[in-house]
Amino acid sequence: MNRRELMTILVLIMLCMAIGVLRLMVGSDGFGFSDNETIMQLRYNRVAVGGIVGASLGLAGALLQSLLRNPLAAPGLMGLSAGAGFAVTLTTWIQGAAIGASMAAFPALGGAIAVLVFVWALSQRRGLIDPVTMILIGVIMSVILGAATMLVASLMPDRGYSVSRWMMGMLREDIEIRDVWIAAGVLLVIVGWGVWAARSFDAMALSEDEARSVGVHVGAVRLGQLVGAGALTAISIVLAGPIGFVGLVCPHIVRVLAGPSHRTLVIGSALCGFALVVGADTFVRLVATDAGRIPIGVVTSLIGGPVFLILLLKQRRSL
Repeated sequence: MNRRELMTILVLIMLCMAIGVLRLMVGSDGFGFSDNETIMQLRYNRVAVGGIVGASLGLAGALLQSLLRNPLAAPGLMGLSAGAGFAVTLTTWIQGAAIGASMAAFPALGGAIAVLVFVWALSQRRGLIDPVTMILIGVIMSVILGAATMLVASLMPDRGYSVSRWMMGMLREDIEIRDVWIAAGVLLVIVGWGVWAARSFDAMALSEDEARSVGVHVGAVRLGQLVGAGALTAISIVLAGPIGFVGLVCPHIVRVLAGPSHRTLVIGSALCGFALVVGADTFVRLVATDAGRIPIGVVTSLIGGPVFLILLLKQRRSL
């Protein structure tokens, strides 16, 4: 890493630490660290879950943008989040009761990867991927699967109230510590693989032929990016439901700060996602409403929506 990249990573690490400490100090009993061990444990768990969700989404966005060579690729926009959410909701309806994080992981992973493969296949034109077509298909899939999710939810005993709240993006508080450790382990493995394969990502950003000429196994790297993005999206869906635009915004922030190197992008996107989601959770904890907490997905969408429009307009001008 050069000096600029190293400074970016250090700043993001310090930002994550600061936001994490701030979240630990925010609670219903006032501002500051609580003397109650149970309350502090709940806050620690919430920081851990929020950090894992944010880092997973940020890194998933970086992997998808590298895989598809499309700066607009993200789990939410490509339909991965909608696919994973629909699979979890359908499994819950079939089971007839709420399912735990461990059981939800497999349908979430299958739904995310199935949608990505479908969108990827339909977006190709003469063997090449059309970026605008891919985004349009991804958005259409998100709308269709979102409607299907609400249809299934309406058939549930509570008429989908719990699902509708979850679909707006909220950190689950009933996660067992074992599941948190498993999610953290999967995240760290994918981060480690991404750092190890970063030079291959850089080579593939030029062209597949050039990547192969320098010894990159393009098929294996693509498979790793595909599975990695699907697994990270599944983690975020299981722990928090769909949280939009984190995977889109974070890689772009890191590129602006540190440049296009994928080694920095992998680490930086995960750190930026951590800061964004935990920061959003801190904000919703500070803002009290009569209806309860504002869903985190609402906050991230209000930030990411305008950014997406700006990026989309720039993408159209460059075509």
